[in-house]
Formats: sequence, C-alpha cells, structure tokens
Amino acid sequence: MELENSLDPVPSWIPASGHALRHVGIHFDAVRAIGMLGEEIAYEVMQFTDFHAGPIVRSGVGERSMYFLLAPGMAAGHRWPPGVEAMSRSARGDAFVGVPALDGATWPLDWRSRPTAAEPFVDVALLHEMAWLRAGCSVKE
Repeated sequence: MELENSLDPVPSWIPASGHALRHVGIHFDAVRAIGMLGEEIAYEVMQFTDFHAGPIVRSGVGERSMYFLLAPGMAAGHRWPPGVEAMSRSARGDAFVGVPALDGATWPLDWRSRPTAAEPFVDVALLHEMAWLRAGCSVKE
C-alpha cells in the first residue's frame, strides 16, 4: 500500500480484525444511503475525488447500504434526499455503524473507500451535492 494511502497510525475506531459496531457521533457521523442509490453516490464521490474519497463502508446484507463517514457533528447540518439518512449524535436515539478492519475477513462489511491520513473523512459538501443529484433532485438545503 502506498504511504499516502495508508493510515499512520490507524484510528482507534477501526478494529484490528473482523468488524465492530461504533457509536455514531463519537469518532464520526455517518450518512447512510440505501441500495443502488448508495452505490451511485459512492461512485460519484469517489470519481470526483480521484478515488481518494475518505471512509465509505459497504454492507453486504439486507438493503446493502453505504455508510459515508463524516467528521463528528457534520451530518445533521444538512437536509438529505429520500433514501439518504443522516446519523449523528443529535438524531433521535442512539445509532451505531459497523466498521470493518482494514485487512482480513470482514464480511458482511467492507471498505468501498478507505480512510487515509490525507482524507480521514468524506467531504460533507461533496457528499451532499452528489446525494441530491443522484436522487434525481436539485440540491436543496
């Protein structure tokens, strides 16, 4: 792995092996996009960032959601389109996101895009714009 694409040191919220649930709002906020919409948003964000988008976790079960990990406190500051949900500490109730290890067996979770030292989180403004565009709507705030 290239030095610029690696984490040094690996953030404490990434497990050493397998996967673990992490409380949203502590180390990161998350935006969840369901199904094909999530895949499309992830691809657009990755393409726009030359495939250095920051942490995007893909779930391989159920609705096959994408979880875009944002800096803490960033998800609730935006209105998201249908099929896209902000997960933050300010949301009602507690929320948890499964986070896979960087290597090894992590099914049913994997990294669609890994966090790096240069991109520890997904850019919330870019994600917001791409979510509205892929949902077939103009950007709304």
